[in-house]
Amino acid sequence: MGCRDVHAATVLAFLSGTASVAGLLAAVLLPNWRQMRLYTFNKNEKNVTVYTGLWIKCARFDGSRDCVIYDPQWYTAVDQLDLRVLQFALPLSMATAVSALFLCLIGMCNTAFVSSVPNIKLARCLVNSAGCHLVAGLLFLLACAICLTPSIWVIFYNNYLNRKYEPVFSFDVSVFIAIASAGGLFFTSIMLFLWYCACKSSPSPFWQPLYPHAPSMHSYAAQPYSARSRLSAIEIDIPVVTHAS
Repeated sequence: MGCRDVHAATVLAFLSGTASVAGLLAAVLLPNWRQMRLYTFNKNEKNVTVYTGLWIKCARFDGSRDCVIYDPQWYTAVDQLDLRVLQFALPLSMATAVSALFLCLIGMCNTAFVSSVPNIKLARCLVNSAGCHLVAGLLFLLACAICLTPSIWVIFYNNYLNRKYEPVFSFDVSVFIAIASAGGLFFTSIMLFLWYCACKSSPSPFWQPLYPHAPSMHSYAAQPYSARSRLSAIEIDIPVVTHAS
């Protein structure tokens, strides 16, 4: 399959990026970033587990799925620094990844439906398929860094809370979802970079991230002058004398 076609790498990258954004959305909405398990020594009572998310907090008895205490205003009173950072980092990562998906889709459409000669209007705006994919790959890499760093920090901060207070804290499933989504974003960026590296050797300017000049000017390139055309009029009028042997 040629580079002019919708390459399988770009399609796989788009699907991987979409799945990663969906994973980030699930991690943001789920109230399962941290658990705080409270034990009781009274046999007539049940232990309580407090599930802490980025926006809500829920307390449940063991064996029950209903929240005994449900705090929908938890996002305004978060007292844990790692969760407060995640409240800003994950939506920013999602916005960056969505922008990258949009650029990736534009690049795929240009690759599939645009003619072999790039549009001069697009050339003036420095927009082409390869440029879209390169910028999308950089945005996916940035979204990965924004998501991965605070998500890993939750693990270390959880150990800090256990040392400072009591060993009742544990990180929950949302941490793994966020880290896996960050891995998907990194994989997406690598696929886009590999696609460009495989196709950049094409002689067409369509695969250059930025056009050096308008594509329509390629057909008007000046032809090299012949050796005699570079001679001046004086040189042409001077007779050449040869001696016969």
